[in-house]
Amino acid sequence: MSKLGLAWYHDIDLGGSSLTAPVAVDGILYMAAGYSVVQAFEAATGKLLWTHDPESWKSAGQKLRAAWGSRGLAYSDGLLFVGTIDGRLIAIDAKTGKARWSSMTIAPNDERYISGPPWVFDGKVIIGHGGADFAPIRGYVTAYDQKTGKQLWRFHTVPGNPADGFENEAMEMAARTWTGEWWKFGGGGTAWHAMAWDPQFRRIYIGTGNGSPWNQRIRSPEGGDNLFLSSIVALDADTGEYVWHYQTNPGETWDYNAVMDMALTDLEIDGRKRPVMITAPKNGFLYVIDRETGKLLSAEKIVPVSWAERIDIASGRPVETENARFRPGTASIIYPSPFGAHSIEAMSFSPKTGLVYIPVMDQGRVFTDPAGPLDKWRHLGGQRLSPGVGAPPPDLQPRAPTSALLAWNPVTQKEAWRLNYPTMRGGGGTMATAGNLVMQGRTTGEFVALAADSGKTLWSFDAQTAVQAQPITYLANGRQYVSVVAGARFAGAVGLPREWNYLTQRWRLLTFTLDGKASLPPAEDVDMPILDLPDFRIDRASADIGKTVYAQRCSICHGPNALSGGAAPDLLRSGVAADLESFSAVLREGPLQSRGMPRFEELTDAELKGLQHYLRSRAREVAAAPPVPTEIRHAEGQ
Repeated sequence: MSKLGLAWYHDIDLGGSSLTAPVAVDGILYMAAGYSVVQAFEAATGKLLWTHDPESWKSAGQKLRAAWGSRGLAYSDGLLFVGTIDGRLIAIDAKTGKARWSSMTIAPNDERYISGPPWVFDGKVIIGHGGADFAPIRGYVTAYDQKTGKQLWRFHTVPGNPADGFENEAMEMAARTWTGEWWKFGGGGTAWHAMAWDPQFRRIYIGTGNGSPWNQRIRSPEGGDNLFLSSIVALDADTGEYVWHYQTNPGETWDYNAVMDMALTDLEIDGRKRPVMITAPKNGFLYVIDRETGKLLSAEKIVPVSWAERIDIASGRPVETENARFRPGTASIIYPSPFGAHSIEAMSFSPKTGLVYIPVMDQGRVFTDPAGPLDKWRHLGGQRLSPGVGAPPPDLQPRAPTSALLAWNPVTQKEAWRLNYPTMRGGGGTMATAGNLVMQGRTTGEFVALAADSGKTLWSFDAQTAVQAQPITYLANGRQYVSVVAGARFAGAVGLPREWNYLTQRWRLLTFTLDGKASLPPAEDVDMPILDLPDFRIDRASADIGKTVYAQRCSICHGPNALSGGAAPDLLRSGVAADLESFSAVLREGPLQSRGMPRFEELTDAELKGLQHYLRSRAREVAAAPPVPTEIRHAEGQ
């Protein structure tokens, strides 16, 4: 491993962010970044061959407020497939970079968007969407013909209004598990991330999202399982018809979606070789499911969990704790938090070691639920939570968040080893190799190779910024390469161990090989202090207005409490935010939309003034706080 070095790198300057794994095919490396801008490179040299920009920001409108750039693309038979934030699925000629076809996957003027990757199988390409955390959305997935873009079938993940009839028997069955007038709230269940193709059984597996709104008492007031929220749904690949489902969280109410990676493999369980799926959704358990039947084989906690005691194997249902479902007028700390025990940072499985390598998080969230009618719900960062989610009572605080890289045996359902990180989101996606390696980036800026059987660090590279995407490895011209996208993707308040400057950090595609001789230019060391405007007089009433506006519209990118971690500019250091006229122009007129900054044309003068006063108030609070170390070392070991 000591001979592994940088072969080439490419600076990404496309606006937005990227959390995507590249795709390598026949000596060409493809990458999607920003708002689904696709680029092709010579895989061995890094020479840029072409760029395809769908310019989705021009028609995305308020969907830009979802803040997510592209999380991936797919390749099949000479075509690349990518979804866009304005709802299109585009097929691109892999040789020329020209669009072959484009299909709009959503209805005009609806609030769905695409940030996740398409999935290809058997001449088809399937795509889901997001949006249920921001609008009353009913989830679905759609399969298209790869060559023509013709829609082949669509499967809804939650039922609609019974008065309109049901699309199929599965939706009629699902409707019996809902109460009230759920369709008025959309329901959720969006398939916005992981799926899996199973050629053995000719099925496509769909991971579905959380309920919308989060609080079940709003959307389904008399309870019920609310199918197919937070489920793995097996569909016939040819027809899109329902085959089976497994629901991880019946009656979901904590944002515990089930859209995370699904590893398909064969495992010997109880002396019998079984075709299985391994998945670790947000809720803190790792599940092993029989792919043929959908039967649960085992499930165990991989982090501290407070919402359930265990999963009952006979029924497949969780045994919830007494305080799992926060009651009206009360507050409860629930573990894991809505960020999840495992989120979109990819896990990997090694048939060599038999272990799954999972980036896990240990964080709680205080949920409160007021007494009285639930005709409205609170918005936090644009997301529709249960009413009352907000500042926890002073005597009810979760413990400090941590994270880890966890090596887990899915047969024994026991930990093999772990590397602990002292912050919430310390590690990125993982890649396991046949050479007994696991590779992972860290939010402190290292890209590392570990011994897959022990977790021992074998090699490390200073990437000069957080590395949170999933690496890939491939062959080109007879040599093996490893590529990964580097860049701080998440807001600082979710626990980045150091604050990366959005304006000076470099988003990069890094590629390594044995005896690689390239090197990165020296990192920019630009001092950008928090702006202190001593003559600025803070109006507390305005600052209180601004605090609410910031939480609802700004925090999702710029960080709760106005502390950015590199996903967007730090507004406490921004001269634009300090000047009301410039601030107003950016927010209302949208000159930076192509860079990922949406318009907020609805903001009133009082709200704009409030934002400015809140940011000036936070700037003084942060400037007066004790300095924070710029680097935190990892605690490694058992």
